[in-house]
Amino acid sequence: MSKGTRNALLGFIAGAAAGALTGVLIAPEKGDKTRKKITKTVNEVSKDLSETFGEKVDELKDQVNEVIAEVRTKMDGANSNAKEKVNEAKAKAKT
Repeated sequence: MSKGTRNALLGFIAGAAAGALTGVLIAPEKGDKTRKKITKTVNEVSKDLSETFGEKVDELKDQVNEVIAEVRTKMDGANSNAKEKVNEAKAKAKT
């Protein structure tokens, strides 16, 4: 995960936590209601974080697959070139 992505993710988490805490502290409700709100908020933030993390993992997988495909293409080209050179060397050796 790149530094920018990691910082954005940490900023998102910090902002969500700060917003939830501020909301709980400002809204005067009974303890039971406050605990339910906290639980609900934590669950929502956790779900959002899981989705965001999953998306980033999928993006990373796609990037890795692209790199692998590119490397395979280059290796196939290099392999073909090497075979050509070997065949040329064999042909010169016979003459």
